[in-house]
Amino acid sequence: MIRQALDTVPQLAYSVSATTREPRPGEVNGQHYIFLSREEFERWIEAGYFLEWAEYSGNLYGTPEHRVEELMDSGLSVILEIELQGARKVREKRPDAVMVFVRAPSLEETRRRLEGRATETSDAVESRMTTALKEVAAREEFDHEVINADRDRAGEDMIELMRKIVGGEDAERT
Repeated sequence: MIRQALDTVPQLAYSVSATTREPRPGEVNGQHYIFLSREEFERWIEAGYFLEWAEYSGNLYGTPEHRVEELMDSGLSVILEIELQGARKVREKRPDAVMVFVRAPSLEETRRRLEGRATETSDAVESRMTTALKEVAAREEFDHEVINADRDRAGEDMIELMRKIVGGEDAERT
């Protein structure tokens, strides 16, 4: 969905997150994530490099603030792919941010997708499911919601929403 929106709405940019998790097959450092050791990530935290950061399923994830600022200074609206803890931190630092909650149509579908990836241990799936329950319970904190039941439809919904945000009613809050 994010890739479709970025490919279709020229006013959008994507900020690559940093993480301490191991790369999955095919992931490229600096393109999919900035892969850091836990020690290096913690140094970045102490140096104040992150707009937001959070621990998720035993790994640290964060958004380098300087990159977001660079993109916004160039006139672009920036998409962050973050979870609930991070979204709350962004809301604290940037109350003008427009928040979009993306979810599967059901928790059962969330589990099916996690298990279908075959990249997670059963403990990791259970941890992610516990987190998913908390996230769904907090969806009212967001400005918009996209339900990812069908990839094509969800992509179209995201594109429509992004066009509205960068060029319309929410543009002053982007």
